[in-house]
Amino acid sequence: MGSEKHQHFKIKICISGAADTTHCGDTALESAKELGREIIRQGGILVTGATTGFPLWAAMGAKEAGGLSIGMSPASSEKEHVEVYGLPLDYLDVIIYTGFGYSGRNLLLTRASDGVIVGCGRIGTVNEFTIAFEDHKPLGVLRGPWEMDEVLENMLDKSHRREEGVVIFDESPKELVAKLISAVQDQKVCDLGGKCPQYVYENFDGVGGPSKGGERVM
Repeated sequence: MGSEKHQHFKIKICISGAADTTHCGDTALESAKELGREIIRQGGILVTGATTGFPLWAAMGAKEAGGLSIGMSPASSEKEHVEVYGLPLDYLDVIIYTGFGYSGRNLLLTRASDGVIVGCGRIGTVNEFTIAFEDHKPLGVLRGPWEMDEVLENMLDKSHRREEGVVIFDESPKELVAKLISAVQDQKVCDLGGKCPQYVYENFDGVGGPSKGGERVM
């Protein structure tokens, strides 16, 4: 074997959105698919909650572009995924069966991703958004004919913490993905053993964080 070393350059982007899209309008399908395509075109990997609706459409777009699609299921097995939760297997290269239900799955889904993009959604989408915000994950919100972008903007304005997070709003899937990837790259750390400063594990809840009060550890 040679001395070449694999580099971890692929950025994992989660698409969060409604499983039931009856309120999303006629453009939601193409918008979700274009998000999936753009993630792949711009060198990323798609991560979803392995569900129907908006995330499934994003996975369809990712596969159309020849990319990798990963699903995080609330179920504990493939059988439970299909027969109990009624969720699809299509358009996903890998499905991870968390066994933690929807709320537990949402935590693992956002934690496993480098950034999160929100499309047309419902309350579960808000849950994923707030988890990612608390974890200081870069967030993108796709503007559209749905209400989710307005709900999240209003929530941020009234939360008194908007300045703490990176939240990007845009109506263009291509521009939104590009801006989110740029924000993710700004937060990327170097490989172990490199010359740049390293972060120790930080989940931003005050437990197990950096040993120097949030500063970089050399």
